[in-house]
Amino acid sequence: MSLDTKILCSIFLLLLQYQFQFCTPTDTINTTQSLKDGDLLISSNQTFALGFFTPGKSTNRYLGIWYNKVSEQTVVWVANRGNSINDTSGSLSFDVTGNLVVTGPDRSNPVWSTNVSDPTVAKNSSAQLLDSGNLVVLDSNGVVVWQSFDYPTNTLLPNLRFGVNRKTGLDRFLTSWKSGDDPGPGEYSLKIVLNGSPQLFLYKGSGLFWRVGSWIGRRWSGIPEMTFNYINDNYVENQDEVTFSYSFRDPSICSRLVLNESGTLQWLTWNDNDHIWVEIYAGPKKPCDSYNYCGPNGNCDPSNGSMGQFECTCLPGFEPKSALDWYLRVGSDGCVRKRGGHVCRSGEGFEKVPLAKVPNTWTAHVDRGVKGLKECESECLRNCSCNAYASADVSHGDSGCVMWHGDLMDSRVFLSGGQDLYIRVDAIELAQYLKSQRRSHGKKGMVAAIAASVIAVLLLAFCLICWLVVKKKRGIRERQNLLFSLDRTTSLEASSMGKHFDESGPNPELPYFDLSIIVSATGNFLLDNKIGEGGFGAVYKGQLPNGQEIAVKRLAKNSEQGAEEFKTEVTLIAKLQHRNLVRLLGYCIQKDEKMLIYEYLPNKGLDSFIFDKGSFIDWKMRFNIVLGIARGLLYLHQDSRLRIIHRDLKASNVLLDAEMNPKISDFGMAKIFRKDQIEANTNRVVGTYGYMSPEYAMEGLFSVKSDVFSFGVLLLEIISGRKNSSYILDNSMNLIGHVWSLWQEGRAVEIIGSWMTESDSDKEVLRCIHIALLCVEELANDRPNMSNVAFMLCNETALPPPNHPAFIFRGASHRPNTSSSASAGAVSINDVTLSAIQAR
Repeated sequence: MSLDTKILCSIFLLLLQYQFQFCTPTDTINTTQSLKDGDLLISSNQTFALGFFTPGKSTNRYLGIWYNKVSEQTVVWVANRGNSINDTSGSLSFDVTGNLVVTGPDRSNPVWSTNVSDPTVAKNSSAQLLDSGNLVVLDSNGVVVWQSFDYPTNTLLPNLRFGVNRKTGLDRFLTSWKSGDDPGPGEYSLKIVLNGSPQLFLYKGSGLFWRVGSWIGRRWSGIPEMTFNYINDNYVENQDEVTFSYSFRDPSICSRLVLNESGTLQWLTWNDNDHIWVEIYAGPKKPCDSYNYCGPNGNCDPSNGSMGQFECTCLPGFEPKSALDWYLRVGSDGCVRKRGGHVCRSGEGFEKVPLAKVPNTWTAHVDRGVKGLKECESECLRNCSCNAYASADVSHGDSGCVMWHGDLMDSRVFLSGGQDLYIRVDAIELAQYLKSQRRSHGKKGMVAAIAASVIAVLLLAFCLICWLVVKKKRGIRERQNLLFSLDRTTSLEASSMGKHFDESGPNPELPYFDLSIIVSATGNFLLDNKIGEGGFGAVYKGQLPNGQEIAVKRLAKNSEQGAEEFKTEVTLIAKLQHRNLVRLLGYCIQKDEKMLIYEYLPNKGLDSFIFDKGSFIDWKMRFNIVLGIARGLLYLHQDSRLRIIHRDLKASNVLLDAEMNPKISDFGMAKIFRKDQIEANTNRVVGTYGYMSPEYAMEGLFSVKSDVFSFGVLLLEIISGRKNSSYILDNSMNLIGHVWSLWQEGRAVEIIGSWMTESDSDKEVLRCIHIALLCVEELANDRPNMSNVAFMLCNETALPPPNHPAFIFRGASHRPNTSSSASAGAVSINDVTLSAIQAR
């Protein structure tokens, strides 16, 4: 073969090699090659592919990396995500500066570039797709001068170091796609923020959306589910970098951590059998994951939400900044220190909040040198501005310490996982907390002894029951039944001390008071200590040996409130905890005596203020009382663990504390509903005429709407200063009927009592009259529920016109037959009205 022929053959072979360079999969291109639309780079183990693709229903083309072995195309990185190509002319190649560029129809104007400024890489550069899914640019010496792992899009792959390089300022963070059809930068971003102690945050635009939290060893504080045994995690925090990466111990597993376009962070693995991506974690889980959902010093508890209650509580030692907002389930204002609490060198200490996500560490000080929580507690206690502390690393024996100064932001608890958070509280709250802890530990230690003694206890109970049957003493029998119904057998030991009751928790063990202690506290029921009397008996003021003032409700021996009503009142109030419900401290049953011991409220009943012409309370105070009553009823109907129908709401059953805050009392007639129960029926109608709803008085049907009717009557009484039973004008109407007539004539303002002086409050008073008329509508279904009532009271929203109210015509001939419509003894003797009760 001649020399010319050999040269021609060599040129032909080179051209043929260039033409078919991508027929055999390769993972590398150099400065003399290009990757056109339709060509692929495949990593050496064929896990990842790089090429041009079209997302979803779009027609645009992008250069991206995806899993090659996964049947469902799953893109994990996009080059030109903000600058698409609208045809198949795309090409990836090196330019004269040694940078990788993506070009479209206009070859002189790249749509994307690696933008490396090092002039030494201009020649002999190459690009390689690694088995990790990382696209790297190498100089002639094989040194990496650029890599896609430094510029992640919406996906965190195994071994990708996510975070901040403190030396170069390079910040590797995730940004969601705009949509499934557009990989352009979306509104959500996930990044490590170095303010204070480094934390992981999810942003929506420029606003905080979810604080994933600090690294506390093996996991981020906001993801307790993250401690997977089959995953290796690698968190680095030093002077050079703050980064995080992960990997699976089984390298054959395909996985990705992706921030999707809806703002959800998903951890997914590929199931090759079912050909689907399987979710092993997703967050955030609303609402408690929403940043600062409960405001400063608030604490979000998802278990409350699962029971239909407000998720927000206050951290120990704090109370809601706005009680009204709190009861309307708006917690954004958060909590403030309880009034009168002293937490600086006044015997204060720390209360533990378990299973917590610790607060935002932007205002925290982190000391990695502290060894153990005891040393951390001492450090925090020495500084009066230190409000809380926690371990910085729970995976290594609680090493290191985080101490918070200022407000505690974005705190929550988990159903499982989390860590211990210690909150600074004053001496009083600390004593209550320690007392409850001792009781809890004591109960745990008694489990074995109780188990061994259960047979003896049952035998003793049987003997006691037999003895009670023989004795046939009604008072002793009622006391024993009550003790069994309350399951308070252990409280008898405490009663011998005569003064112990626990204030430390939401469900305190209700103590039994010995009769001798009550006799001593009231001066043997001295007449001068008598502060009230009703159909049930008398109420006496007393003082316990520890100095606490009490109110003793002593049931008369001939009272119609028997053992059942007594047990109802004890069991209900013991389980209810709300600032607008009277607080029950204990009970006493001995011989024929049945007594309830309440907190003492110095201002007595609401009736003594609104019906007594000598008393004066302005509209602002009356309106605050209305709001308090509404909040108390809302708690009974909706927010408590039980759904309670009071059935006897009236002015005399609303007591006022020293600051004129209302507290609903007298639960002897109350009924418990299931959460899904709407109404019930009774053959024994009890309550007070004038406050009874028509369906209850006439048919024995009661529901939450029965209490709404009573609230409407009470609201009209508070505004007018008159009882519903009062005769108005021509003696042909009660208060409801009189207000209805004035309302129809546009003269409802005339019912406002003489106490009204602020003319600028007329509009608010008229709105309350409107709400009251909605509450006393004849048909129960037409009346609003208490959550709507509370909303209407607190917001200037449009109100629907009221329908015809119930019981508006009256007279002696229309007086109800108490023998048929109600149990005469159950009707309050002080408030029997003459409202007509007629069948409809």
